[in-house]
Amino acid sequence: MKAGILAAAAAAFTFAVAGGAQAGATLDAIKAKGFVQCGVNAGLPGFASPDSAGNWTGLDVDYCRAVAVALFNDPQKVKFTPLSAQQRFPAIQSGEVDLLSRNTTWTLTRDTSVGLNFAPVTYYDGQGFMVAKKLGVKSAKELNGATVCVQSGTTTELNLADYFRSNNMSYNPVVIENNDEVNAAFFAGRCDVLTTDASQLASTRASVAPKPDDYVILPEIISKEPLAPAVRHGDDAWYDIVKWVVYATIQAEESGITSKNVDEHLNSKNPEIQRLLGVSAGMGKALGVDEKWAYNIVKKVGNYSEIFERNVGMSTPLKLERGLNGLWTKGGLQYAMPVR
Repeated sequence: MKAGILAAAAAAFTFAVAGGAQAGATLDAIKAKGFVQCGVNAGLPGFASPDSAGNWTGLDVDYCRAVAVALFNDPQKVKFTPLSAQQRFPAIQSGEVDLLSRNTTWTLTRDTSVGLNFAPVTYYDGQGFMVAKKLGVKSAKELNGATVCVQSGTTTELNLADYFRSNNMSYNPVVIENNDEVNAAFFAGRCDVLTTDASQLASTRASVAPKPDDYVILPEIISKEPLAPAVRHGDDAWYDIVKWVVYATIQAEESGITSKNVDEHLNSKNPEIQRLLGVSAGMGKALGVDEKWAYNIVKKVGNYSEIFERNVGMSTPLKLERGLNGLWTKGGLQYAMPVR
């Protein structure tokens, strides 16, 4: 019996070691090629969009760059793959991209059967509705019988059906695969209503609407849409890095550290700040990156507030308030796990 137990234990140890070695394949491949391949939205201003020269900007883009800084100390060591809603999961599953940072909702089935590991939420969102002001609609409860434009292959399509069913209302869906075509159909008058995440509605109104002031986003939010970066199952070392990159930007904001004052904080006597910025060694080694990983992220990309405000905040065309995306100390949901 004892020999059998020892043999089983040895086999388990061998499996664990082999699994651990295999689990680093993604991270090893990224280091070998020297850049992160990041899957992003094909064009959603505020979150991911290229300019005429092919330079990408946006909140999701900045988190791709922050991961590149953690690994290579260079925000340019990233290549972007624009993906539709239908393309995004096959792209991450197949290894076409290393990281999916594409306004993607964290759900149970995506976390399990789709095979994704989600990093912390970078934007807490919810599904809403946009209509033309001329319709005089003030509430989603007034949409019975409306024609609704919606993108296929999204949680949006499912939430729409749930909302109308639960409120005993009918609707006529216009389901289109390509997001640009969904928007075009709405602004051409094929639909009474456009539905998607509220942040995307704000982006669409600001960047696509012929006259943004002619459209209104209704007050109802009908779902929880926690948007988060994701990696595929099977590489814990890679997952850890992506996860703690997000936490580092949030912790930096909590600690009052910005890209402009981060050098001053290198002299801080606060042990947590010393650990975060690599003054006290150990956190970088634990992640397998440089000890200055978080310092470099804040210096070259910014803390969470800086990333939020320059891409989607009140000074941008989207004019999104922090709301749920505020720090936990200010009534929001953003909360970093302890860096220790």
